[in-house]
Amino acid sequence: MRTIYLEDTPLPEAQRTLVERAALPRRTETVPTREALGRVTAEPVYAVVSMPNYHASAMDGVAVAASSTYGADESRPVRLRRGADYDVVDTGDPIPAGRDAVIMIEHIHQVDDDTIEIMEPAAPWQHIRPIGEDVVAGEMILPPYHKLRPVDLGALLAGGVTTVPVLMRPTAAIIPTGTELIEPRDTVERGEIIEFNGTVFSAYLTEWGAEPMYMGIVKDDYDAIKRKVLEAAETADVVILNAGSSAGTEDFTVHVVSELGEVLTHGVATRPGKPVVTGIVNGKPIIGLPGYPVSAYLALEWFAKPLIESYYGLAPIPRETIKATLGRRVVSVMGADDFVRMNVGRVDGTYVANPLTRAAGVTMSMVRADGLLRIPPSGMGYEQGDEVEIELYRPRSHIDHTLVVTGSHDLSLDVLSAHLRKRHPGRFMVSSHVGSMGGLLAIQKGEAHAAGVHLFDEASGEYNVPFVEKFAKGRDVVLVHLVYRQQGWIVPKGNPLGIRSVHDVARAGVTYINRQRGAGTRLLFDYLLKQEGCDRAEVYGYEREAVSHLGVAAAVAGGSADVGLGIYSAAAAMGLDFVPIAEERYDLLMSRRFFDSVEGNDLLELIRSDSFRSDVEALGGCSCRESGRIVYEK
Repeated sequence: MRTIYLEDTPLPEAQRTLVERAALPRRTETVPTREALGRVTAEPVYAVVSMPNYHASAMDGVAVAASSTYGADESRPVRLRRGADYDVVDTGDPIPAGRDAVIMIEHIHQVDDDTIEIMEPAAPWQHIRPIGEDVVAGEMILPPYHKLRPVDLGALLAGGVTTVPVLMRPTAAIIPTGTELIEPRDTVERGEIIEFNGTVFSAYLTEWGAEPMYMGIVKDDYDAIKRKVLEAAETADVVILNAGSSAGTEDFTVHVVSELGEVLTHGVATRPGKPVVTGIVNGKPIIGLPGYPVSAYLALEWFAKPLIESYYGLAPIPRETIKATLGRRVVSVMGADDFVRMNVGRVDGTYVANPLTRAAGVTMSMVRADGLLRIPPSGMGYEQGDEVEIELYRPRSHIDHTLVVTGSHDLSLDVLSAHLRKRHPGRFMVSSHVGSMGGLLAIQKGEAHAAGVHLFDEASGEYNVPFVEKFAKGRDVVLVHLVYRQQGWIVPKGNPLGIRSVHDVARAGVTYINRQRGAGTRLLFDYLLKQEGCDRAEVYGYEREAVSHLGVAAAVAGGSADVGLGIYSAAAAMGLDFVPIAEERYDLLMSRRFFDSVEGNDLLELIRSDSFRSDVEALGGCSCRESGRIVYEK
């Protein structure tokens, strides 16, 4: 059966319905206090003993009767005899009977072995910890529904509480579904997809305080899925189904939940994450998540996390937010909450945010994301330069020490990022692939620290400088050479179609994969077409775009393209063949302010280092013979 979405339920409404209708019943267990870190108290916890349970010395020194010291000053010191007038005590010792003050050892003049002299009187109870100063027997140490921290464990033990009643961890069954899924391994055949969402779900659930139960892969078979859901509902507190929540012919989740129990929601008004199913089976909440990773991870947080927080009686802790300037336009469609993964950095005192890919299946967009931009249902997006609010995935202090690199993609940037982290662990680097022209314009607008560029000027035959002079007017900039690299045709092993020239690419039956507008590689391809007198209309696939060299190589490796123009290292990374065309110069354009900063100098030092050059040249198809050379200054 194929079913369309029942409704576009607003996210807050869908969350509220699930928590109210399918709240988890609380269960209690008692655990040793020393093993209770991170657990949540089930009831108030009271002290069994006082801490300290005797009057204790707070200092090393002597215990005295305060009245015996009255009148002491520098002109008339008071002498005290050991045993008769004072007793020696160390920190933590009980105060002897008849003593009510402690004089610090530093404030005593030793006359002989048994006689001391003091030059100021002691106040009653000075430097004495009275009974129960820290914890009093019968006092409530911690309230119910309190997540135990390291310091809490100390207070409990100080109060004589050696075991503590806590809420049991709710169990969450995880059922990945899909005929194409396989368990993780290092070889994958065509049509197979490694099942990794279950591991991510387990990690998130553990972080939130639940106990994950991985139930294994279930193929796209209605009866098999139904049996597994019933089994999970018998043993777990929450059941999480992954994939099969949409409206395809093999999307069975909503039908299974409907047959076995009650569907609460099928479809929420979000992008990504729309095809979510929530329901109840045998009194247990069921959450059906989309198969696409980004949609699944967001939806898991939207629905599973509130259930767990409600169970523990914990208030949600919102992530930190900042105001940032958009480096690129972000378009949306009214009617749904739109969640956009963002890179964020601080450039010249201003936070700048750039969107990552919005594809719901790109796991790496979550890995690389610094934060999340929410576009409300009433909005149609934001323009470049607008101020927006970003919910941070990383601490603001990390964002403040992040180098923002944009422009053209090159694998040497990944190498540079790795070297930066090794040499300066407190610094980070994010890069967004917007093409050379996009990077140049970002520098011109003050939206990045550096930009990778490889723009070939037909008139002069020179790389980059003519474009910098034309498009970076009014900005103080420095152009630093990074790497020479080979551009050429990326083709399958053996080059079965015999691709050697742009004429071969324009032949009938050949599928090309292009780079995005503004990319230097695309400009080079257009130049080659012009030089050879070929019409771009003859190139099948000219309008299909990849945003990186690895994206081009992946398309060829996957069989959706026969050829693409790119760099050798991308072809080598995918095990493809490479037909070289020309060597080009890839530079980093930096703002003068960044170049002159401590961070800029450190980056230049890394670029000029032997270790960086060695690692980049190991990629193949490139040369670092002039890395770090200043090509142009303005």
